[in-house]
Amino acid sequence: MSTSLKLEPPCQSKSNFLWEDPPDENKFSACVHCGMCLESCPTYLETGHEQQSPRGRVHLIKSVAEGKMTVNEAFEDPIFTCLDCRACETACPSGVQVGALIEEARGQIRKAIPLKGWKAGISKFFLRGVFPHPNRLHALGGLMKVYQRSGMQSIVRKSGLIKVMPKHLQEMEAIMPAVQDPVMKKYPEVIVAKGETKQRVALLTGCVMDVMFGDINEATVRVLTRNGYEVVVPRSQRCCGALHIHAGDREEGKRLAKQNIDAFLAADVDKVVVNAAGCGCALKEYPELFHHDPEYKEKAEQFAEKIEDVSKFLVEQGYQKPQGSIETKVTYHDACHLAHGQGVRNQPRELLRDIPGVQMVEMPNADRCCGSAGIYNLTNPEMAGKVLDEKMSFVPQEVDMISMGNPGCMLQMTMGVAKHGRSAKVVHTIQLLDRSYQLEDEKRKGEGSS
Repeated sequence: MSTSLKLEPPCQSKSNFLWEDPPDENKFSACVHCGMCLESCPTYLETGHEQQSPRGRVHLIKSVAEGKMTVNEAFEDPIFTCLDCRACETACPSGVQVGALIEEARGQIRKAIPLKGWKAGISKFFLRGVFPHPNRLHALGGLMKVYQRSGMQSIVRKSGLIKVMPKHLQEMEAIMPAVQDPVMKKYPEVIVAKGETKQRVALLTGCVMDVMFGDINEATVRVLTRNGYEVVVPRSQRCCGALHIHAGDREEGKRLAKQNIDAFLAADVDKVVVNAAGCGCALKEYPELFHHDPEYKEKAEQFAEKIEDVSKFLVEQGYQKPQGSIETKVTYHDACHLAHGQGVRNQPRELLRDIPGVQMVEMPNADRCCGSAGIYNLTNPEMAGKVLDEKMSFVPQEVDMISMGNPGCMLQMTMGVAKHGRSAKVVHTIQLLDRSYQLEDEKRKGEGSS
């Protein structure tokens, strides 16, 4: 299939974005094509192609809006090849909101060019059938737990059956974390603070996060309650919708957004704490989804004001300095949607530096994308692999751990560690803080019993 870029005759002036939520003219008209974004874009650095750069993509979006180009496969390819990492937004002197433009354009593309065949089936199954429904997701997690702990996983690997899968899926299966019991099921809806209650906060448990990384959610609960924060886990919360919005399914994204807005506002909390960078960024950007819905636009703005990454929340609201020593060398990876999307960079590093025994080793280009980008490593495995290889070249050789604040990055970086024969352990920043607290308690307990 050809992806050559053919513009329509300039006499056509009507926009070829024909559906609701087209890319906002105020956003793409802000681009002055200065090129400051080029060196920050992973896909441009890999290909050298203008249409695979932020500037090029904005130009294509503008061309469709002006009727000079149609929504076709040539437009679809560069828009969906974008990692949506937002590095270009950090570099842009004009403040162009490239991420929002890309997501709005993807919504138009999926209306004009719906997925077909097995791709449509898989997308519908996961994005509509599983992720929005906690009970189904937990059931799927239960099956995965049986697969991992019954010996079936070992049999499948030893028998060679795993080799029927594409190579990138084999690599992902090899580093799949042990499925944990979800916090949604293990904890009550309200978890009381230890000691005096400072604030009442809610925790976004996430969809995949609560199944694949339930231990991180548990660590987050322990850290928050230890520091005097009452934690509410609303039972009516749902998947944040980030994956749906990235995939162009804005309709489902809006439906999930409304459920979350209503659930968390009803919880009457001071803040909504998030430990997944991609989710936090999506929640903060809910107002973007409701331009033409006055009722929910106001609610979304009120809700977005409450969203806080866990590291930023702890540093700004206060936390006990940990006393348990962890003798290790740690480097920190800036998740794109934390550094570029939310502007959170120093706070996670501050938490790490406060842990006794931790020696921080800065990573060059720490905010360069790892290639995870939601499910990008599944939909664009070749490009994701190249971006990951580049990222791993920046990881200092001497470190014992690579810390970060996003589950997708954790899976991708773990795959990179295995692929490049490295030994560093990939951890969430909050896990290290929680472990330091645990070691502190164990030491005091031991001193008290002696």
